[in-house]
Parts: sequence; structure tokens; C-alpha cells
Amino acid sequence: MKRATAVLITAGALALAGCSSDGKDKAGSKPPADPTDAVLKVARSYQEAKNRQDWQDWCAMSSARLRGGTVAECVAENTPSSSPTPEESSPSPTYSPPTYADGSTPTPRARPSSSGPERADTGPVSASDVVQVPAVEDHPAGYGVLITYTVQWPGKEATTTRRALRLVREGGSWLVDQHEDVQAGDMGHGSPVRTALSGG
Repeated sequence: MKRATAVLITAGALALAGCSSDGKDKAGSKPPADPTDAVLKVARSYQEAKNRQDWQDWCAMSSARLRGGTVAECVAENTPSSSPTPEESSPSPTYSPPTYADGSTPTPRARPSSSGPERADTGPVSASDVVQVPAVEDHPAGYGVLITYTVQWPGKEATTTRRALRLVREGGSWLVDQHEDVQAGDMGHGSPVRTALSGG
């Protein structure tokens, strides 16, 4: 009788311990955080940095794979030179511009610069349509985001630009690993973001 009682007590204790352990695990475990807000914030900031030509922030928010080097190397590669090259500062003494029938010559074309007439005005950047995207080629799986903003060149009507960005986790942060243009014809057909980031 004593042996039977001991067995029952032991079984009951084990059952209680199991219930207590299960409850603790369920209470202590947390579901993975939804990355939507973080992904949207990085995607928007990335495009805003590019539009204002802030290469330090833009390169810092790019993955090592997309940069192809260090952040410093990326910044140096994208920053326009402040001093013109000899070819830009003074034309060759043997160079003669073409002359029209009326004797006039064409106006020299302005060269690209960080603040020259070639720089278009861009509107506010919006980020939306977050979708999970599978790995493709050398791009790991991550999240895709649709970026939308307007572009207006001097003397021209504003146009809408749409881009798809792939964001991946790297070093504990969300970084942009791929960017592709989204064609107007792709809008309204499935996921234009997933289509652009998968190559069609």
C-alpha cells in the first residue's frame, strides 16, 4: 500500500511539474517581431538619401553585396569631384566647335554636378506594399518594398518613379540588397515588387 501511494505521489508531482513547465515556456516565449515598420523606414530613408545625394547615409544603408566594397569606398565612388579635370576646365587648343550656317555655334552642354541644372527636383518618398521575396541568384531572401516619388526636370512635367527594393538582415540591421525599376504596366497585376525583384 505504501509503495502504491508513493508511486501515485511521484506521478502527480511529475504531472504538476510538466504543467508548470509548459505554462512557463508559453508565457516566456515571444513571437518574432513584425519587421514591416522597420523595413518601411529603412527603405524610405534609403531612397530619400539617394535623392538628396547623401552618399554617406545611402551607402551605409546598402548591403556589402550591393556596395561592392566598404562604406567609405562607396561614398568616394559616388561623390562628384569638386575640381574639374583638365579636359573639363579647358578645351584642347586644337578643338573648334561646329559652326552653323548663320555663323553661330552650339551652346556647350552643362556637365553633371551635385547642384547643376541636370539635377531634377524630387517629391516626397512613399514606401508601401511590403512582401516577402525568395532568394534569387546572389540575393538572399528578404522583404520587398515599393518606393514611389515624383521627378521633375527643369521645364518638364513631373513624372512618377516606382522602384522595388529588397531588404535583408545583415549585421543585425535591415539593409538594401537590390533595387529595380517597376514598370507602369506591372502595376495592378499581382505583386509588382516581387515581379521586379525576381527578374520578371
